[in-house]
Amino acid sequence: MMKKIKNVLLIDDSESDNFYHARKIRKMGITDNIHICYSGEEALQYLKSELDGKHPQPTLIFLDINMPGMNGWEFLEAYEQLTVAQQGEIVLTMLSNSIDERDKSRAHEFRSVKGYYSKPLSESYLKNILETHFS
Repeated sequence: MMKKIKNVLLIDDSESDNFYHARKIRKMGITDNIHICYSGEEALQYLKSELDGKHPQPTLIFLDINMPGMNGWEFLEAYEQLTVAQQGEIVLTMLSNSIDERDKSRAHEFRSVKGYYSKPLSESYLKNILETHFS
């Protein structure tokens, strides 16, 4: 039995990817709380929002790179400007269809990015993330 984490945020403009990833995460019993944002802008609003004086603080974020409007890179730049309270105890993981090595190395230039995986999210990716960051 895996340790449950508080909540997961999926940031991806693809409805089918979000559906698939959310289903995979639920099926593995990782968390009961999955929040989906369809754009970088929406995700920033969500992270800055407050409920009872607290920000959502997702434990794990999966971020797509290629999105219309604010892409994953632009989101990261804005994300790293947020307060620690808004960021939360985050493990931010990029999920991409991109096989471009430059994307992979660029991802590692960001302090907050802890992993780079290609889509779709697989069980082994998820286990790896949980073992690396949450064990």
